[in-house]
Amino acid sequence: MVDEKPDALESLHKKLQECYAGKIVRKDLTKKIKEGANVPVYVLEYLLGMYCSSQNEEEIEAGVENVKKILADNFVRPDEAQKILSQLRQRSNYTVIDKITVNLNIKEDTYEAEFSNLGLKKIPIDESYPAQYDRLLSGGIWCIVQLSYDYVEEDSHGTPISIRKLTPIQMPHVDMEEFKAGRKAFTKEEWIDLLLRSSGMEPTALEYRIKWLLLARMLPLVENNFNLCELGPRSTGKSHIYKEISPNSILVSGG
Repeated sequence: MVDEKPDALESLHKKLQECYAGKIVRKDLTKKIKEGANVPVYVLEYLLGMYCSSQNEEEIEAGVENVKKILADNFVRPDEAQKILSQLRQRSNYTVIDKITVNLNIKEDTYEAEFSNLGLKKIPIDESYPAQYDRLLSGGIWCIVQLSYDYVEEDSHGTPISIRKLTPIQMPHVDMEEFKAGRKAFTKEEWIDLLLRSSGMEPTALEYRIKWLLLARMLPLVENNFNLCELGPRSTGKSHIYKEISPNSILVSGG
């Protein structure tokens, strides 16, 4: 085990704030909220980035509580889908966090959304969304969706549910030149630790060789047509990074 001195850790945090201001998410907060919330890490980090970007501990704590409330009120668990739909009907408007897939209905020449956890299908969606976010058409992405409910008796064959606004939860555009410029401020060892922390690992508890083995899992994320085989028992973290770190990776489970 390698212990990182408090002064060195504080210096590293200061560098991060200077080089990547507004792009830093505290992983301890992610872990704190992740327990009990069955959502991908990048969904939590999106919310934490919105509400916990301050350096003030009181503001951070208030932000954490806000994120917890948002997840409790808006994240759709499959076993509570009917409860959410009932609340949508009663309130006429409701915001949900769910994985959305869009399909083109060729017969009707319209786009239709499918909600993974909510169980809704064939919900009309404006064509501007799949045009702007094409990953909706290929596997789907997690989104924050504002729904409306307006039952019209004369149109009983249609759905009373419509999408008012859809906001994808995904990695923002990365300015690689800015990213590379910030990298120059860090040593190789510091950068390795940052990569591991970004994937949810605590480098101070890892031996140097283990760090490199964990980094090797990231190779398919940066190299095209890279084949990697890792043997090991179930639940040892082999597929964790591909499922949790990015909405741009798709994990197909085997076994």
